[in-house]
Amino acid sequence: MSWNQVVWAFTGLLIVGGVVGFLKARSKASLIASVASAIPLALAAAGLLPFRVVPLVLGSLVVIFAKRLAATRKFMPSGMLLILTLLTAGLVWALIRKP
Repeated sequence: MSWNQVVWAFTGLLIVGGVVGFLKARSKASLIASVASAIPLALAAAGLLPFRVVPLVLGSLVVIFAKRLAATRKFMPSGMLLILTLLTAGLVWALIRKP
C-alpha cells in the first residue's frame, strides 16, 4: 500500500460524504467543501501537485472538524470525520516513513 492509495481512498470518501450530505440535507456547503478538499488531495495523489499539499489539507480538515465537533458536540458527522482524517494522516505518515 502506498500513500497515494490511502489519499485516493480518503478523497473518494470525502466526495461520497459531500454527496450524501447534499442529498440528505440539501447542504450545498457540504458538497462544495468536500469537493474543494478533494481536488488538491487528488491532484497530489496523481503527482500533479507536490506531496506537501497532503499534510496541509489533512491538517486543515482536522482543525475544521475539531472546531465543528466542539461547537456542536455531536459525533456525526464532525467527530467521525475528525477520526477518519487523523487515521488517514497517521497512515500516510507511516507509509512515507517506511524504508
